[in-house]
Amino acid sequence: MATKAPKAPRTAVKLDAPQIGETAGAVWHALSDQGPMTVAKLVKIVGQPRDSLMLALGWLAREDKLLIEGGGRTWTVSLRPE
Repeated sequence: MATKAPKAPRTAVKLDAPQIGETAGAVWHALSDQGPMTVAKLVKIVGQPRDSLMLALGWLAREDKLLIEGGGRTWTVSLRPE
């Protein structure tokens, strides 16, 4: 029976409100410029880790700026029409 290699410890990352806000701004601009897209595509375009992007999406959703549709593994995000 093969033994599992030990998992490498995760590096702790500290995110503060200004960093999350900057990512939220990058998300908003990406959606404004390119229209609706999946979360996976947003991660690539914005260039931030998925966790940071998810915090930014929560920020924008709390401000009622987004429409989020889908389910399972695919979620599509767009800006809410003003």
